[in-house]
Amino acid sequence: MWFRQLYDAESSTYTYLLADEETREAVLIDPVLEQVDRDATLVEDLGLELLYALDTHVHADHVTATGALRERLGCMTVVSERAGVDCADVLVKDGDVVTFGRHQLEVRETPGHTRGCVSYLTAERTMAFTGDALLIRGCGRTDFQEGDAHELYRSVHGKLFTLPPMTTVYPAHDYKGRTATSIGEEQRLNPRLGSGRTEEEFVQTMATLQLAYPKKIDVALPRNLHCGVAVPAAEPRAVQAADPKAVQAADPELMSAGYPMMSPTGVPEVTPAWVAAHASEVRIVDVRELAEFSDELGHIDGAELVPLATVATASHLDDARPVVTVCRSGGRSAKAVEILHKLGLQRLASMRGGMAAWRQAKLAVKR
Repeated sequence: MWFRQLYDAESSTYTYLLADEETREAVLIDPVLEQVDRDATLVEDLGLELLYALDTHVHADHVTATGALRERLGCMTVVSERAGVDCADVLVKDGDVVTFGRHQLEVRETPGHTRGCVSYLTAERTMAFTGDALLIRGCGRTDFQEGDAHELYRSVHGKLFTLPPMTTVYPAHDYKGRTATSIGEEQRLNPRLGSGRTEEEFVQTMATLQLAYPKKIDVALPRNLHCGVAVPAAEPRAVQAADPKAVQAADPELMSAGYPMMSPTGVPEVTPAWVAAHASEVRIVDVRELAEFSDELGHIDGAELVPLATVATASHLDDARPVVTVCRSGGRSAKAVEILHKLGLQRLASMRGGMAAWRQAKLAVKR
């Protein structure tokens, strides 16, 4: 497995890139918005396909790049179902698995720093990405975002300290230049959570820290609840004619069933579940290449293959029925919506997360 540890100096945040060296499918953990160009360029330079951008929690010290990466590379965003992030493509809970190529990350809920904290473990238990739940010789604060010191102590001792002592711990931050630690080290040396400290001693320690108000929380927290993308109410939509009110006027029955919602950048979207339920009412246009149409992901029964490069000249597409565009993970299908809108089509939506999300939802496919 390929592995890179990346760093944002301003917020002292670590971002982690993991990839299958054979399939070249990849994930990014805790990406930072200011570093989106660096991370996207690295993914492209290495010839990887970014399937998922994962957050360990809703950060208060920096803006996440998950939404920006979704728009740029077509990946799916992943966060805890307890985090309150409605825009995320995949909401995970304890025991869920995120798969990329031959590799998997197991989700362990580790709340306490925030309600929605999770840690990601490699299948071999050799690597643990612990967010702010367990830092190098420390842990995240518990006085904001529904933090709870009792819960954090139990999370670390019950979900992390039960891992093999040699498991390498990769935290979301470090402020002293350290890059990693191990479960065994933190059990022995962590002054808050290790060395035989009791739960009550930990709670007392956290109550007396007297930490400063997080300087970026007022900006970062609201944006991170929207996948890091700021969408002012007055901002023009990217596809004006596909505004929900216009769709409702054209086809109120579809609108009442949930067609469409808006992505953070204004592209109309529907979920795979919605497409499966309304397949007979819409025209499904798959904009992948021919080889992808029958690959391991397959295609939706009844979908028309119109590769993205040919969409602009696809004169047979019209507004007789609402058009839903589909690709592998959502990036190309969003671009197809913009192209078709410029050609005059009004009732348009991209299927959020593409065929990767369709597979995740275990929906039927054709090959």
